[in-house]
Amino acid sequence: MKVIVRDLSRLSLYKEALNSKLMKSKILILCIAFFGITSMQAQEKKWTLRECVEYALENNISIKQSALDIEASKIDQLDAMGNFLPSLNANVSNFWSSGLTPDPITNENKTQTFRSSNYGVSMGVTLFSGLRNIKTFQRAKLNQLLSQYNLGKTKDDIVLFIANSYLQVLLNKESLKVIEKQHEITLEQLQRTKDLVDAGVLPQGDLLEIEATSADELTRIVQAENAVQIALIGLAQRLLIKNYADFDIAEQEYLVPASEILNKPIDQVIAKARESRYEVQIAEQNKLIAEKNLEISRGAYYPTLNGTFNYNTRESGAKPFARVLDANNPVLTQNIGVVEGTGQNVISQTPNFLLAEQNAAPFIDQLYTNDGISYGLSLSVPIFNGFTVRSSVKRSKVNVKRTEFQLEQAELDLDSNVYQAYLDAKGAAEAYEAAQVSVKAQERAYEYAKDRYDVGLTNAFDFSQSKFRLENAQSQEVRNKFDYIFKLKVLELYFGIKIADIKL
Repeated sequence: MKVIVRDLSRLSLYKEALNSKLMKSKILILCIAFFGITSMQAQEKKWTLRECVEYALENNISIKQSALDIEASKIDQLDAMGNFLPSLNANVSNFWSSGLTPDPITNENKTQTFRSSNYGVSMGVTLFSGLRNIKTFQRAKLNQLLSQYNLGKTKDDIVLFIANSYLQVLLNKESLKVIEKQHEITLEQLQRTKDLVDAGVLPQGDLLEIEATSADELTRIVQAENAVQIALIGLAQRLLIKNYADFDIAEQEYLVPASEILNKPIDQVIAKARESRYEVQIAEQNKLIAEKNLEISRGAYYPTLNGTFNYNTRESGAKPFARVLDANNPVLTQNIGVVEGTGQNVISQTPNFLLAEQNAAPFIDQLYTNDGISYGLSLSVPIFNGFTVRSSVKRSKVNVKRTEFQLEQAELDLDSNVYQAYLDAKGAAEAYEAAQVSVKAQERAYEYAKDRYDVGLTNAFDFSQSKFRLENAQSQEVRNKFDYIFKLKVLELYFGIKIADIKL
């Protein structure tokens, strides 16, 4: 009698749990089905991992910004090259003057209104400036190489980021397949259990246990489908694809790739990483640039020698005045004295000139007549400038020391990261092998439990636990598989394998 009461109590609890889980599962399934039908209407393209990587390399904003840095460094290099060339400038001015104004040609003050213009060409060249022009050009070339290294590092980071996001989608999809496959087995077992219960072979509690397991699997299927959609949206956002509903990846089998890197000594992997990785190359370039800045700062101690050449001419529209003979009275007769003794007058005759306004000379003639050139050298010797140069040199020395420390830190970080990636990849490989062994063992245990359950030697709860352990082992195998693939790709990048040569 106590056994019957215990079974009835257990049966009531099973029914309440089953009804609650079934109701939640139905609501979630209806929601997923609605969104699934909507999104499946326009799904056409299935993205492969290589397509995602190539698309990201072409459209990622960080990569585009790094490419702009290279363009800017080319402009800086062109500016540095221009420092070796002479400067050439032309100037033109035109003025109108009114009132008492000096004539720009005769320099005479006249009350009149006239126009005047000036024209000139000047050229200057730096002959010596403490070799700063040469050092500046060399620094510009170093900056351009640094921009290229930054672009390469950005591309490597984006490839790993996209690959990790893509593998996360695959992981979620494979996990979903595991749960769905187990649910199919549960449904088959549910029908067999129902037939055995109807035949009186098994108690009603076993059927309720299987039904509760089925309801729990439905809930986990819904959660897994939701995880797949979230991972797809995250990948689409990283690719800057706004059509989330239609985005999906290609369904293909990703086998664990064979790699010889794990068979290589760790010292060889670290040495290869130091030669090829951008982290160390960027730090080395920063150190070279800092040393070049120090050389440029020291150049300010030296004199600066400049050469100049100028050509100028002018023209005026002012009408000049000229002395001309008076046509009516060309000779001017004047009594300038008396001869002593005779009293005879002394007469002087001089030309009678009048001031007459003339037309301005032709424009071209004035340019030729009024032109002139000037040329020379100027030497500037720094003597005292308020410790500006000295402070600049000291500041550059400090920056050189800082970049040396940064280079040392970059090498230490790279060694640590490579060593960590090497151990992670080895550990992931071993974990994947262990997961495979665990799956095989759980499969045998599940088959044994299934056979015992079919003949009534074990109850539904123990059978469900065996199936649950198998499902966990299969899910863990999937997680370990993709974790190993990703960590192996990280190690290959550290080893210097180019993006185009990595097998995805």
